[in-house]
Order: sequence, then structure tokens, then C-alpha cells
Amino acid sequence: MLMRTDPFRDFDRLAQQVFGSSAPGTWSKPAAMPMDAYRAGDEFVVCFDLPGVDPGAVELDIERNVLTVKAERRPLPTGDDVQMQVSERPLGVFSRQLFLGDTLDTDRITADYDAGVLTVRIPVADKAKPRRISISGSGERKEIKA
Repeated sequence: MLMRTDPFRDFDRLAQQVFGSSAPGTWSKPAAMPMDAYRAGDEFVVCFDLPGVDPGAVELDIERNVLTVKAERRPLPTGDDVQMQVSERPLGVFSRQLFLGDTLDTDRITADYDAGVLTVRIPVADKAKPRRISISGSGERKEIKA
């Protein structure tokens, strides 16, 4: 099971839309990145939108049951002959943390990055999968699904 970690994220997004954000690259805290999360069979899949981010600028760490995704969108190369006309895309560090439940197998997490989307797959732990338990007693044996 995945749990949301930032209850104030929507308020931050609303404040940025209403009041505008500060200059690119001057975030007081890392900006959140949009994500989708769903269960597909025996794994959870989490997709993070990171358009324009170089794959080498993406970090994925797990400590205990906290998954941290950090990415940095760097400014375009500049020089004496370059004059920026429009700069609307946010720059800087983007970060997201997810608390993973004990029912997930954090030792077998996989990730791939394609077309600006980081896809993280987290398998459900074997101990959390449904299984049959044999019941012994007088007479015949029965199996009950746990």
C-alpha cells in the first residue's frame, strides 16, 4: 500500500498559481512532481512526470520504507549570443517521498525512464499475497484461503 506524504502539496500548488512562483531555480523547498500510482496484479506502479529532465539528473533512493525520488531540471545553455525570450518552465530540484507499506517488497524495486516519465515498479511481498492454509483435525483435511 502507498500512502500520500504531503497533505499541503495542493495548497502549495494553489499558492503558486495565485501568487506566482519566484524566479526559476530559487525554490525555498524542492517542488513536487506530478505522479500516478496504481496496482497492477502483484505490483504497485508509480509514474512520475519529469519532462525535460536528463536521466542522469534523476536519483531514486530507499531508506527503511521511504522511497525518495529527486530530479533536477537544469537551465538551457546560455552564452553571450543567447537572449531568453520566454522562460516559463520551472527549473531546479524536484522531489517526492512515498511511505511504502510493509506489504511491499522494497528489495525488488525496479525503475525505468522513458519519454520524460519515470516508472517505478514495487512488487507486493510474498508474505502479503493470498495463500491457502491447511487445517488439520479429526476427519478430513480442509483448506481455507487466507
